[in-house]
Amino acid sequence: MTVPPQSDYGIVIAGHGSRDPEGVREFERLVEIIKARCGGRPVTHGFLEFARPTIDEAVRASIGAGSRRIAVVPGVLLAASHAKNDLPGEVLALQREFPQARLSYGAALHLHPLILKVFREKIIEAESRSAQLVKRSGTCLVVVGRGATDPDANSDVSKLARMLEEGMGFGASFVCYSGTAKPLVTEGLELAARLGFSRIVVAPFMLFTGILIKRIYAAVDDLALRHPEIEVLKCGYLGIHEHIADALLERAAESIAGKAAMNCSLCKYRVQIVGYEKEVGAPQQGHHFHARAGNGGHAPRQPSGACAPHPIEAESFRIIDAGRDWPAFPDAQRDVLQRLVHASGDFEIVDDIFISPGAVEAGVKALSQRACIVADVTMVQSGLRRTLLQELSVQTVCCVHDEETRLLAEAGGLTRSAAGIRRAWMQFGNDLILAIGDAPTAVEEAVRLVNEQQWRPHLIIGLPVGFVGTRECKENLRRCLRVPRITNRGTRGGSPWAAAAVNAMLIRAANQLASK
Repeated sequence: MTVPPQSDYGIVIAGHGSRDPEGVREFERLVEIIKARCGGRPVTHGFLEFARPTIDEAVRASIGAGSRRIAVVPGVLLAASHAKNDLPGEVLALQREFPQARLSYGAALHLHPLILKVFREKIIEAESRSAQLVKRSGTCLVVVGRGATDPDANSDVSKLARMLEEGMGFGASFVCYSGTAKPLVTEGLELAARLGFSRIVVAPFMLFTGILIKRIYAAVDDLALRHPEIEVLKCGYLGIHEHIADALLERAAESIAGKAAMNCSLCKYRVQIVGYEKEVGAPQQGHHFHARAGNGGHAPRQPSGACAPHPIEAESFRIIDAGRDWPAFPDAQRDVLQRLVHASGDFEIVDDIFISPGAVEAGVKALSQRACIVADVTMVQSGLRRTLLQELSVQTVCCVHDEETRLLAEAGGLTRSAAGIRRAWMQFGNDLILAIGDAPTAVEEAVRLVNEQQWRPHLIIGLPVGFVGTRECKENLRRCLRVPRITNRGTRGGSPWAAAAVNAMLIRAANQLASK
């Protein structure tokens, strides 16, 4: 495809960026092919992070070249968070900054027919390098995707694998991911090896080289060593190809024509997808700190000042600090205890609080590493400091009102709160902090899963309020030696208490970030 000579709009190819200079150079070489095939239109490129030029620099350069209509095309394969949140957010900000220009946002490459053709070439090249002649019916194709938090994007990798399996006659296909989604590469390759095929062809669904590609190839080499009875072939990634350039040019033309189409029928932000119902209508927020001109191509996280207390809050904590003898408590525990005194208005609760050794430190570390916070009720979730959650990029979840939780509670004879905790165990595994401030049955279910299913959350905060089963569940949690835990004696507690304990650790984690 060669676009006829026109210069009615400029094109900005927006890439993610890479820590690997070789990957950046490959992206730049693809841009040069696009320039040669675009019919004289001004073409610039920019990166979301890790490299220069930045996306705003690329748009400025296009405007400087005379463009008044600009197609911003995501140089990414699938419509996950980069294409749905980060890049559109950047385009919207630039449109406000340059109202005299009209910026159009293009669709991701997705499963463009030209992508399938490049994949076919890479597979045939890998097969031709082998000294053995093996029928495709005796071969398993393994497609390795990037992996995302968007189920629609992950499912597109499965769709690609199935189309190639049927279109090229493979005996089977299997999908794994380099991160975020499961199975991960090493586990996925091992599972594929158990299918009984004499040959496995591993094809990375990625545009350019980089850290992930090198890890994938290393995992393939390890599989070949573990299974000498199987021939394992490595396909090249999509790379620098005229078909890729033409597909990006087509996406640019579609955006200018107002025909940029994404797969919205199963987008978790538009329709209720099983397991993602709460993300319908979620605001368009980027999860990356976008590269901007003048910051070296990568904006580091900066403390927002969110930890600075309001004067009334500062005065409250001055009174709390003077209200009893605190030096006996380690600093980390003191932060939590003082927050609980502030939430309850009662100094005497300190004597009832139990904090297992290292529990606060475990919670702070988990939050610093973006572990999810699971709350038993929405009141706990609402009590968490949003500015700190955003600063630390920490996700919060409450499953109690989900349709699946209702179905699980009815089928299993559980309370909704207990069913919500069970769903958190199923969905998130160990990488979470559990904050329970309302339901004793939620604490009991958490303790049961720890004891019977070897669940190991980073921390369990069990501070429910009430008279039925409250004392007993807290005592059971206190005696549960297998996890870090915070609880108390008696019937007092509640959602504000659980939120206060988490907020103390959020503040401590944010302060540690600011001090680095």
